[in-house]
Amino acid sequence: MRAQRNADGTEAFVHEKWIAYSSEPTYLSLYARYDPGMIVRRHGHRSPHIVFMLEGSCTIGDEECGPGMHVELPYGAAFGPIVAGPDGATMFEVMMGDPSSWGDRPEAFEAALRSAGATALPHPEFRPPSEDR
Repeated sequence: MRAQRNADGTEAFVHEKWIAYSSEPTYLSLYARYDPGMIVRRHGHRSPHIVFMLEGSCTIGDEECGPGMHVELPYGAAFGPIVAGPDGATMFEVMMGDPSSWGDRPEAFEAALRSAGATALPHPEFRPPSEDR
């Protein structure tokens, strides 16, 4: 879903497995795995959003998050940037409405990338799953 080139030349990604998706009513649940050091822009979703940390760690804004941490975001709330820890981060997420996202404070994302010596890469191709499976 997201990609970056790290300071050492390696690439890091956000990997998502969509567990359940419906367009009517709209909702999405997913399993997300962030590679170590992966940085995701500050953003929000057009729905209430819940994140539950399963493994590893990340920083969301200034907050350190580890296993068992629960983040609840009301409709339209922004969070991040998200920076995966040295062992990466694994999360279970639920969006109870339109899961599309919008960006916020691009300067915070650019600062996090600069601090890590990382470069954002084009997003990998994404095709949403069909609902008839």
